[in-house]
Amino acid sequence: MKTRLLGSLEVSEIGFGTMSFASTYGASPNDDEAIGVIRSAFDHGVTFFDTAEVYGPFTNEVLVGKALAPIRDEVVIATKFGFDVDFETGERRGLNSRPDHIRLVVEKSLQRLDVDVIDLLYQHRVDPNVPIEDVAGAVKDLIAEGKVKHFGLSEAAASTVRRAHGVQPVTAIQSEYSLWTREPEPEILPLCEELGIGFVPWSPLGAGFLTGKVDPATDFDASDFRAGSPRFQKDAMAANKALVDLIQEFAAAKGATAAQVALAWLLGRKPWIVPIPGTRRLERVVENVGASALALSPEEVAELDKRSAAIEVKGARLPESVLQFSYK
Repeated sequence: MKTRLLGSLEVSEIGFGTMSFASTYGASPNDDEAIGVIRSAFDHGVTFFDTAEVYGPFTNEVLVGKALAPIRDEVVIATKFGFDVDFETGERRGLNSRPDHIRLVVEKSLQRLDVDVIDLLYQHRVDPNVPIEDVAGAVKDLIAEGKVKHFGLSEAAASTVRRAHGVQPVTAIQSEYSLWTREPEPEILPLCEELGIGFVPWSPLGAGFLTGKVDPATDFDASDFRAGSPRFQKDAMAANKALVDLIQEFAAAKGATAAQVALAWLLGRKPWIVPIPGTRRLERVVENVGASALALSPEEVAELDKRSAAIEVKGARLPESVLQFSYK
């Protein structure tokens, strides 16, 4: 697989998001099965793996550490801080990006991942109670100590990114971005271009909807976050099927799958965009990686851009209880 640069950090042009192994989409597979999928992703060219302390919480970092231990020197591991999670019970109590807490979280993430250094450390959500300059300064200190290599921000507003970047250069911004979630386009993507920051779209396949394999007839387990997500209510999915139909039209013309077209569109938008689709199934890993070989011409990207933007997407991308922490 080809590689791309997030700032100065070289990664495979398609990464792997591991959140789906943390019961976000219902009961997760056993560790052996999950480790097999993660290692197979590496075998198919993926070198960029994304996790977070809050996934589980904690268990996902342990899983990723075990899976990548034999190939640690050949991969880039990203993790995140920013929530106030009780280290004993796992209870999540809001946000916490105080410098002393960041330092404690990093020490525990290093232990769970069983690594000497975190390649890319994101603030998971901006904490309105802590100046972003203090957050960037804390990460800068950790970089100087050799515990972290690169600094990232997730779901941050452009003004916040600019302030953080003035203290410690930001390597990557991670936000939700796909053919049905276009919020980063007006401000975040131009800022990345200006400052030389990479962009990492999470949920690049719309939590599975853009693949065409989820529809109004799909029943989600109560533990699957989509059961309570506005866009995954049956009326919203029925209305949003027009977007899937468009993607499948392009897929048929290219001899590809809808998932591959959705990922190839992201790759075609900018050379510093690196999507991180997640899956529990090896066959989906192979399918997603195949998007790297699917070249959409600039004209095809522009056409898909234009036609998809004309389709009104029904439903908020996340519940309001989660959205309130975004773009601060």
